[in-house]
Amino acid sequence: MVDRALELSRNDGCVVLVDEGSTANLRFAGNTLTTNGVARSSRLTVISIAGQGVGVVSRSAVREDQLADVVAAADAAARAARPADDARDLVAGVPSSPGWGEPVRPTDIGVFGELAPALGDAFAAAEAGGGRLYGFAEHSMNTTFLGSSTGLRLRHDQPSGRLELNAKSADMKRSTWTGVSTPDFTDVDVATLGSALARRLEWAKTRVDLPAGRYDTLLPPSAVADLMIYMYWSSGARDALDGRSVFARPGGGARVGEQLATLPVSLSSDPEAAGIECAPFMMAHASDRDSSVFDNGLPLGPTGWITDGRLNALLQTRYSAELSGLPVTPGIDNLIMSGPGDGRPLDEMIASTGRGLLVTCLWYIREVDPQTLLLTGLTRDGVYLVEHGEIVGEVNNFRFNESPVDLLGRLAEVGASERTLPREWGDYFRRTVMPPVRVPDFNMSTVSQAS
Repeated sequence: MVDRALELSRNDGCVVLVDEGSTANLRFAGNTLTTNGVARSSRLTVISIAGQGVGVVSRSAVREDQLADVVAAADAAARAARPADDARDLVAGVPSSPGWGEPVRPTDIGVFGELAPALGDAFAAAEAGGGRLYGFAEHSMNTTFLGSSTGLRLRHDQPSGRLELNAKSADMKRSTWTGVSTPDFTDVDVATLGSALARRLEWAKTRVDLPAGRYDTLLPPSAVADLMIYMYWSSGARDALDGRSVFARPGGGARVGEQLATLPVSLSSDPEAAGIECAPFMMAHASDRDSSVFDNGLPLGPTGWITDGRLNALLQTRYSAELSGLPVTPGIDNLIMSGPGDGRPLDEMIASTGRGLLVTCLWYIREVDPQTLLLTGLTRDGVYLVEHGEIVGEVNNFRFNESPVDLLGRLAEVGASERTLPREWGDYFRRTVMPPVRVPDFNMSTVSQAS
């Protein structure tokens, strides 16, 4: 399909992407598997270039006899388009991917062959303890083929999975959550996850009501991932150059080179990072402020966004790099945060806490002010009071108001990094490695009635 579409285009240049997707899922409620299913999808995107004009047409489930019409529509759109600001020569000279012509390998329900029996054991354990487990597991395999009139023939197969578990007491008054990301479910320890949830339900048998305020707060890796992902999504170079983001320098330019964190924390991406591997080349189905269709096929490598607490790079296209004078650093589909040294696990951080809060996860995160990247959101499924190194009970939920950029400058401790699943953004961005962190004055702005 890619080769034929390229042959059909009559304009100056063309890029074609074909995305073949498959998903499998299990859902469960009240300690019982409820549904399972599989699905397939296919999407063709034709990006036609006429001079500096671009036409993009994307269609699902395109048949062979419809292909010429899709290409003709993209060609016509390109000829009618105004010159694109980001127009550059199409990428060339990138070696073809091995296995370009091999058949797509879809996922299927068999990916849960070990997980399903383990869930059965977890259901039995929860039932014996008076609890209920709810949640779902899903796995996807997405294969993208990218070809261009300059000779690119690139392919990437992306497996992606997640398991989310929500444990509730029999009276439904206590609730807690955990989740993991995984490429294939062979590394998921359901028994350990179930035991951790049962322990938190025990913590929640004691209820302590606290007022809003600033608290010494331990954020687990999942919550840190949600905050860092939003910061990453907000780190476009063009927005910074235009004075529209927290990364804009007063008086003009971007804040690259400024110290953001007092501790030597680092935030990076690497397509080859173990366990969170992702596409090693740029894939853009349309241009926006942080990506360009002209950059399709650009090789991606390890990129340090923040290094030793200092802002090192922003999301860049070739176009924005010319405007900023900074290196070309396109977005990469994983994110890794680390602190100084090896860091302590979360349990040890709890044990050294005099008085503070332990958060399970964050929810319903929304932006309040792009100039400071002030975010608001809710805690959910368990906030626990720590006193003298021990969990003494569950407290009420809160609405928080914090900027992840500002938090970097107030971190008191960064723990040991681990692969984690963001609760809020897990639908869109799953490949993260994050540490737990201690914030001495996290702003719980109001008490929330959310459960």
